[in-house]
Amino acid sequence: MAVSLNLYCNEAPNEIVVSCEAYDDDDDDNESDHCSVDYDDDLLINLFETEVDQMLESKVVSSRFHHSIVTARKDAIQWMLKVHCFYRFRPETAYLSISYMDRFLSARPLPQGKGWPMQLLSVSCLSLAAKMEETAVPFLLDLQIMKPRFLFKPKTVQRMEVLVMQTLNWRLRIITPFDFVYCFIARISSCFNDSHQPNRLCHLFSLASDLIIDICIAIDSLDYPPSAIAAAVVLWITNLSVDEQNLGHLHNGVNQVINTGMVKKIYKVIEGKRSSLKLMPQSPTCVLEAALLCKEIAKYC
Repeated sequence: MAVSLNLYCNEAPNEIVVSCEAYDDDDDDNESDHCSVDYDDDLLINLFETEVDQMLESKVVSSRFHHSIVTARKDAIQWMLKVHCFYRFRPETAYLSISYMDRFLSARPLPQGKGWPMQLLSVSCLSLAAKMEETAVPFLLDLQIMKPRFLFKPKTVQRMEVLVMQTLNWRLRIITPFDFVYCFIARISSCFNDSHQPNRLCHLFSLASDLIIDICIAIDSLDYPPSAIAAAVVLWITNLSVDEQNLGHLHNGVNQVINTGMVKKIYKVIEGKRSSLKLMPQSPTCVLEAALLCKEIAKYC
């Protein structure tokens, strides 16, 4: 139990309310949050190997959602994304919160006919994701904004956090499409001589981040490897088709093969929904992060 204590919000009764202005000055912290990463072959190989183990674990515990959960899941994700935008959280936080919720629902059913269990799960997953990715995390009561149907005490949310972590076997740090997408964009840009166009790199990072979240709403991300999601997104935003040559650009020099069939399925989902997909509005934080990341990755293109 000692492990979970570090994930709790230590909230005193007289410190429950915090002004939103407390988070307005955190952009500088988020801007410097990403360290310089050398996207070499060893890193990509490690990502692929970890992804294989992760997908095997997902198949063991996963069972598909009951049809009655689909609508509730969609509503829960929309609420989490509203809170995500309000607090200017990183894109990775949005992805992790959705992933935690999907993994929990695949392994453990929620009581039917009641709205509060899904709302409690949403708050807990968003809180855990924020604690994993953000440098400043709002108090649990402050997370429950944007007109939620139910309001939960911090202790109630904390107990649900423990249940979520236990259900996920305490595996909160997972491989995501974001781990691959930065590397793929660097490689594809290098192949087409775009690595010296910072504005284009920033634009690609922003598009990719928003599109990854939109895809998670449209599909069951547990069925698809993160590398396949990232590959489909990168190929689509760069106007490239899904073929062996273009996929080869993404993992050139690495003895790993991206699942072409999976990439094509996701690519078709993007094509079919591109008119209806509404990309999340860019926050100043996302813009700053994109600018910082494009400078770092440009070093290795």
